[in-house]
Amino acid sequence: MIVIQRAMKRILFLFLILFSLVVKAQQTDFVDFKKVDAVVFFNQIRIDSTLYDSYEARFDILKKTDSIYLDAVHMKFKNIALNGKKIKYKNDGKKLIIYKKFKPSEDNKLQFLFFASPKKAMYFVGWEDEARNQIWTQGQGKNTSHWLPSIDDMNDKIEFDLTFAAPKGYEVISNGNLVLENESSDYVLWKYDMEKPMSSYLAALVVGKYAKKVEISKSGIPLEMYYYPEDLLKVEPTYRYSKEMFDFLEEEIGFAYPWQNYKQVPVHDFLYAGMENTSCTIFSDAFMIDEIAFVDKNYVNVNAHELAHQWFGDLVTETSGTHHWLQEGFATYYALLAERHVFGDDYYYFKLYEYAQELAAQDRLGTSTEVMNAKASSLTFYKKGAIVLHMLHEKVGDIAFKTAVKSYLEKYAFQNVETDNFIDEVAQASDQDLSAFVAKWLQDKTFYYEEVEASLQRQSAFIAEYLMVDCEAANAKCDYYLTSGISDEAKSKIISQVPGKITSEVFKNSIKVRQAIAQSVVEIPSELKKDYESLLEDQSYVTIETALYNLWTNFPKERSVYLDKTKRIIGMPNKNVRLLWLALSLVTPDYAVDEKKAHLTELIRYTSPAYNYEIRMQAFSFLESLEIRNEVIVNHYKQAAQHHNWRLKKFAKAFFEKHKESLKITN
Repeated sequence: MIVIQRAMKRILFLFLILFSLVVKAQQTDFVDFKKVDAVVFFNQIRIDSTLYDSYEARFDILKKTDSIYLDAVHMKFKNIALNGKKIKYKNDGKKLIIYKKFKPSEDNKLQFLFFASPKKAMYFVGWEDEARNQIWTQGQGKNTSHWLPSIDDMNDKIEFDLTFAAPKGYEVISNGNLVLENESSDYVLWKYDMEKPMSSYLAALVVGKYAKKVEISKSGIPLEMYYYPEDLLKVEPTYRYSKEMFDFLEEEIGFAYPWQNYKQVPVHDFLYAGMENTSCTIFSDAFMIDEIAFVDKNYVNVNAHELAHQWFGDLVTETSGTHHWLQEGFATYYALLAERHVFGDDYYYFKLYEYAQELAAQDRLGTSTEVMNAKASSLTFYKKGAIVLHMLHEKVGDIAFKTAVKSYLEKYAFQNVETDNFIDEVAQASDQDLSAFVAKWLQDKTFYYEEVEASLQRQSAFIAEYLMVDCEAANAKCDYYLTSGISDEAKSKIISQVPGKITSEVFKNSIKVRQAIAQSVVEIPSELKKDYESLLEDQSYVTIETALYNLWTNFPKERSVYLDKTKRIIGMPNKNVRLLWLALSLVTPDYAVDEKKAHLTELIRYTSPAYNYEIRMQAFSFLESLEIRNEVIVNHYKQAAQHHNWRLKKFAKAFFEKHKESLKITN
């Protein structure tokens, strides 16, 4: 019996070893997919159910294996051939598995036709509602396989040459160079060529109605900036500093931009602020702004962040989530460097200080994680990652840091990387042992705020002044500070601490300081009424929105005056001023009585799919606060509850959860 038990233990031990080897083995150990040529057909609404798309993949077999696969979610296939011959295969709903006794070989060719009707990663916007008609993709992580057979494992880099047959009248934008635009009687064929390999999740597509502005970088790279034809006047403020930041980053990074061109395309109801698809950033059209909105919320940081990803994330890509900071921390840091080039040192150091405040708050809540933790928060990956790079840059010096970054990119271009790959380059360039630095800043969940603050104070008199100015405790200098030459940020800090010290003189400050007054002075003293009313004329939609509400609240007898003064102001892309104005006009009994029905109709209209999810959520919120609910509004909630944008979907589902007991339809 004992002998049998020992034998069973040995068998179990061997089984566990073999199982471990199978689990650790990646397909990339056996096969290297080199190139994909695919043709995707569209009709007006979705991938055409009567047509199959064509696909050809070229690959090398590195080791003996009895199967290879492509990730392909809920797809159909036919005419599958390997090197021109029929082949045994299996479609399990998640993968297309090809069976053969493969031996090491080069330039194999897999061909087939496929059909996909994606529920994820490719979004068909507007074809069945009032929104503008668009098709766009968001495959970050491992979702491209929902619309294109590909490899979810980002360790396999492939050259994608994609062709699309799309309806006439629409632009089609994808990765690489447009090498063919051919019109037939039914559609237009758009062929895009990539010259270098990339991870599958970075394959991109946008179909929509666009115009574009093109600039050429110092190094000769075409910079294509797309926009809706009606948004011509928004192009300059939206894409402001684009070429300047591109040229700066090429020089600062020390490695030439690695792709043929660079495109930026706004889309309706995007899932995030932006996504750095290789050579083709897709971003939310909520960033398409006018001159005034630039002061309140502009595209500069997102622009710089997604551009930096073309090197950090696209050129060199993490092997796993443990090393995600190599993408997001680097993109956040280099975006700040680009903004520093545009806006100056004070801007750069203050942003780092704000990041440090957020991270310190996370630390106090006990929710901090290590930077090298696959489950870390976005705050950790992005902002702590950026601060780690700032601290490392300071530790090793400018020459060593830049030398290391350049060497890192040169050595691992078009490959996958881990943290040690970068740290080893910095250690070599600086001739320093960085093991203690790594243990403290990357492998310890604690955020060492005091050290970061000390670093910022050493390098920035601006930060030292900001920290010195504090009026939470009694300070005789606070009155003086508010009209002195200290920074706008320091004045805004004081205003938030002691709003009661605001005088007419304090209003004679910059737009930024006046914005702080609007946001901090909620109860308006009668002696400051005239000064406060002047905020309605500021070139800031945030200031106007806040001032309008506070004035309307504080001075009931003059509500009609304030509403008349602001009735033609729309505000930022989220229509912040207009939505507030409509709500206030509806609850001001003696104001525009004959127009109340039209105002209500307009507010309800903003809950429809024709508008950006931010507009819809705010319109819904105002209507809910006014206790206005009818069949149209509820139907718009129902549409929102099925929406692809997770924020809007969550918002709408919360509404139905709140009213699930008795949803009353009232006019």
